[in-house]
Amino acid sequence: MLIRFNNLVDTFKVHDIRSSGTSLYHLRYCSVGGALSRPSYKDIIVESLRYCQNEKGLILYAWCVMSNHIHLVVAAQEGCNLSDILRDFKKFTSKKMLKEIDENLQESRKNWMLWLFRSAGEKNSNNVKYQFWQQDNRPIELSTNAMKDQRLDYLHNNPMTEGLVCEAEYYPYSSAMDYDGSKGVLNVALL
Repeated sequence: MLIRFNNLVDTFKVHDIRSSGTSLYHLRYCSVGGALSRPSYKDIIVESLRYCQNEKGLILYAWCVMSNHIHLVVAAQEGCNLSDILRDFKKFTSKKMLKEIDENLQESRKNWMLWLFRSAGEKNSNNVKYQFWQQDNRPIELSTNAMKDQRLDYLHNNPMTEGLVCEAEYYPYSSAMDYDGSKGVLNVALL
């Protein structure tokens, strides 16, 4: 069982992820609405993370997909730009998610969700039509072991806090099982 998270968010300074090198970051991406609630939508995130690992140089240390946000602890391989990887990840997942929602005949919330994405997109001049991800990714550079441990506990315990599982390692859309000694659905570089 993982240790419960104590809220220390206010003590961390937010950094710009455009810096060079192999800095380690905790990121949180929030979707507009509860768009990640279905397993098929979470699977899109998993497949995109796998692609970024295999093809773009993403080093994934920890991750968790919740119903309306994702947590990542990541870095980029030497010679790769983390900001570029994350931009491409967000762009691809936005398009894929919108297509999946639009074409899903079983999605009872389709019209409402597309309206939400369109409304959010109209408020942002950087978008053509829709906005799936909210703008802020809340990057936190993890420069000490204490910060790394705190972030790992926080993101892995998120499904327990939400009442989805009784033990963090039982949640399939997370790296908690990797840190508990099992093999999860994505390759993770353990800290």
